[in-house]
Amino acid sequence: EGWARYIVADSRFTIHASRFTLHDSILPMSQLAPTKPRPKNAPHRFVLVASRFNSKYVDGLIQHCTKELRALSPGTDVSLLRVPGAFEIPLAVREVAAQKTAQAIIALGVILEGKTAHAQFLGQAVTQALQQISLECGVPVIHAVLSLKNEAQARKRCLEHEMNRGTEAARAAFEMAGLLAKLRK
Repeated sequence: EGWARYIVADSRFTIHASRFTLHDSILPMSQLAPTKPRPKNAPHRFVLVASRFNSKYVDGLIQHCTKELRALSPGTDVSLLRVPGAFEIPLAVREVAAQKTAQAIIALGVILEGKTAHAQFLGQAVTQALQQISLECGVPVIHAVLSLKNEAQARKRCLEHEMNRGTEAARAAFEMAGLLAKLRK
């Protein structure tokens, strides 16, 4: 009672309130990367706000993100702001969003799980703040502040090419910038 059934990508799942039940096996969510949008010659302005903490991995996100943005829009302007850690990202994002000069802002960081719940609390706080900023300022804020269990996950998602979250963030930013430009005409 109260359950709804949907078919997506030939797999069935059921949603009720906050519960999600998978009935058929599909790719794990982390492998469902957005497809690459068509490149455009129109110039865009994107701002990356990235933490210095866990810089080995964050630098990989920055490199992949910048490369993908420039491939999607060769004349694009990509600016980079560095902050000490993930907790400081939302404040810098808010200041950039308030200026309304960027078509999208991409938040990049890596939070590695430790022996306490600190990483979980930090990840939740950053997520909520970034969503609030995006909605209040009307600027797409792409959330690529990754909460990861270990360095093996960080290497796979930040340094390798197959599942790179920096590349995915660039695609999402490019797509959202285009969508909002259409909606605001």
